[in-house]
Amino acid sequence: MNSLNEKRQFQVEEGVLIFLLLLSLAGIIITDYSPLDGYTYWLIIVLIFAVLAIFIAWLQDKQHNLDNFADILKEQAMHWGASLLTIGGVFLLQKAELLTEINGTPVILLILSLATILDGIRIGWRFSLVGFFLGISAIVIAYSEYFLLVTSLIALLIVGFTIALEFWLHKKRNLS
Repeated sequence: MNSLNEKRQFQVEEGVLIFLLLLSLAGIIITDYSPLDGYTYWLIIVLIFAVLAIFIAWLQDKQHNLDNFADILKEQAMHWGASLLTIGGVFLLQKAELLTEINGTPVILLILSLATILDGIRIGWRFSLVGFFLGISAIVIAYSEYFLLVTSLIALLIVGFTIALEFWLHKKRNLS
């Protein structure tokens, strides 16, 4: 892969990372304000994550001159469909009053975290970073009343880390 394609791929994947982190932070805020609205928001987010995962996998497939879009679509649909069903199960547990709206939110975050980490194994480590962010956020929400500040700082650190890593790797490739 040439330098221009690597730079373009970095920009796209970094843009997706930042977008997903911002959507995740928005979800944390919405859920804090209204857990029921938060549930709806996270269901929509699963669909957005799925579309972006399909997009990234398609770009990677296109870059490697493969023609596996049907396989990508099937694999991603199964993965994110199962995630939606599991989050729907959390909603049913809330309706049965086995979970409250407040303690259901961290469970939804953990499910989305796991789904994102596992999909990141297939499509790229940045996607996994979003999953780790969601998992850490679920724990931070449980233990800190300043969770929005803490999760925002974690998101900034993740973005800073990925940009610094890319610059370091780019410099290393140019020295080789």
